[in-house]
Amino acid sequence: MHLHTRQDDGIVVEGSERRGFRDGSHSGGEEEKKYVMTTAEYLQTDETVLPRELAFGVMRVADSPVVPHQRVVRDLTIALTLYAKASRVGEVLPAPMDVILDFQANLVVQPDIVFVSNARSEIVSHRILGAPDLAIEVLSPHPRIGRVHERVDWFARYGVRECWLVDLPQRQFAVLAFEYGRVAGRRLFTDVEPIVSAVLPGLQLRPFDIFGY
Repeated sequence: MHLHTRQDDGIVVEGSERRGFRDGSHSGGEEEKKYVMTTAEYLQTDETVLPRELAFGVMRVADSPVVPHQRVVRDLTIALTLYAKASRVGEVLPAPMDVILDFQANLVVQPDIVFVSNARSEIVSHRILGAPDLAIEVLSPHPRIGRVHERVDWFARYGVRECWLVDLPQRQFAVLAFEYGRVAGRRLFTDVEPIVSAVLPGLQLRPFDIFGY
């Protein structure tokens, strides 16, 4: 199996092998076929700290995140971990952490942060085998991997209860609630307004606590 790598809008895509070409030319209307990487094959690849995902058989890998992105991921992980431990409601895990949304469909994602409640704790082993309660994506001016709306759709379809989109340029949090496989509600939080989450009741956290001035 030969994997090639190409650059596309800042996103590196791996695992898409072109076939049906001979001597550098396309022959007789023969359709291009793509190699599909299975979830099992993905899990056998070398361990890496680079962000990546398996999007229905296509492995996509991004460059390492920038410092402002990581500061927000760090501070948010600390704040949510303190809440989860004090409340004893579940576990917070930061990326890189494989979340297998659909093993058979070859769909594996790596949200920046996930929260798994005690009620869903059975999905956590060496990887997360199913939908977490909460998926958090920290948005940068230049997306590093895939498309945000694409992942939001996957979260909704596969049973994630809530998604936070943390907008670095706008310094705001968007909290998306999912029901019946779609977005059922969206609220924006800025500055010193407390973030309201159905997944994390009683959370005392404001965008200001993460972004500061």
